[in-house]
Amino acid sequence: MPSLASPSKNQGKEFGTKASTFLDSQKIAKRKALEKKAHKKRIKLDDLLIFTQQLASMLEAGLPLVTCLEALQEQVTEPVFQVIIREVKLDVSAGTAFSEACAKFPNAFNKLFVAMTSAGEASGNLSGILMQTASYFEESVKLTKKIKGAMVYPTVVILFAILLVNVILIFVIPVLAQMFEDFDTELPGPTLALIALSKFLKKYIFLVLIGAFVIWKIISRFIKTPKGRVVKDTILTRMPIFGDLIKKIAITRFTRTFAILLKSGVPILECLDIVASASNNTFIEKACSNVAKNVAQGGQISEVIAADPFFFGMIKHMILAGEQTGNVDGMLIKVSDYYDVEIQNQVAALTSLIEPILIVVLGVIIGGMVMAIFLPIFKMSTIIN
Repeated sequence: MPSLASPSKNQGKEFGTKASTFLDSQKIAKRKALEKKAHKKRIKLDDLLIFTQQLASMLEAGLPLVTCLEALQEQVTEPVFQVIIREVKLDVSAGTAFSEACAKFPNAFNKLFVAMTSAGEASGNLSGILMQTASYFEESVKLTKKIKGAMVYPTVVILFAILLVNVILIFVIPVLAQMFEDFDTELPGPTLALIALSKFLKKYIFLVLIGAFVIWKIISRFIKTPKGRVVKDTILTRMPIFGDLIKKIAITRFTRTFAILLKSGVPILECLDIVASASNNTFIEKACSNVAKNVAQGGQISEVIAADPFFFGMIKHMILAGEQTGNVDGMLIKVSDYYDVEIQNQVAALTSLIEPILIVVLGVIIGGMVMAIFLPIFKMSTIIN
């Protein structure tokens, strides 16, 4: 009997070994996939903010950098970010500088973060510099969320209105058009136009959707080109209602980024390069390039800013005052704080203004459709009378 039982035990062991090997191979494949994504996937600014805050707090408490990174690797919930922190920790353990290890992952740690950590390592105050960086990220996240929050309501209403109008044109108007044909009388012009539009959409709705998708793709590719970015920024900053707000947001980002880099001891030419890449605005990029050329030749920042029509007059005077007093970063922070308040007030005003504008626009569209539908009915009642 024992000899009969032994083969089943061996088979069980073999099955267990194969299952374990299969699970291990799956883990290895999953780890390799995450490592591949680590260099490509962009980490959200919210996640980088939390990482920076926690790392600064741990370093402030006196913990070694490697220990901090080990703790953060366990706390982070994003799998790809865990892999990135692990790789950074391994590099730091091998003697690589923290800023150099972070620079290997540009999609996770932006140029500003790398420059700030490098300045912190050079000054011996990494925790303090990281605290300043976290404050900057926090302000950026707050501003982004506030603007996105203000745009949610109008976006939802506009999408719902487009859906409703298309449903009426494709499904409701054809039924009414059939009924109007039974009247055997000449229809008013607005009604005929509405019926023609309904027939066109019903027949070519898929072509319209495909055409809209193709146009959107072409525009998306165009605005990624250098010329397209200039056209996009020009149109956005000259829009009737939102142009001034978009311009203030770009200037606030410019002044705050420039100020925090200068305050941290980053060389001015490197500051301008980082500010240009962080701005995502062609006007700011051009200004930073001109300022860098002027400074390299021994000129002043205010000379270029004063000649650039993109910047408001107050910025020019504040930077000039900062250069005269040796406190450029302090003046830039004041400008940024001022425009932060301006942006908040303008967003609140626009939020209040958008609602009545949407009501009026939708009222005109829906009301016009209703009038076009009822005009034949009014005409028939007149003929009958």
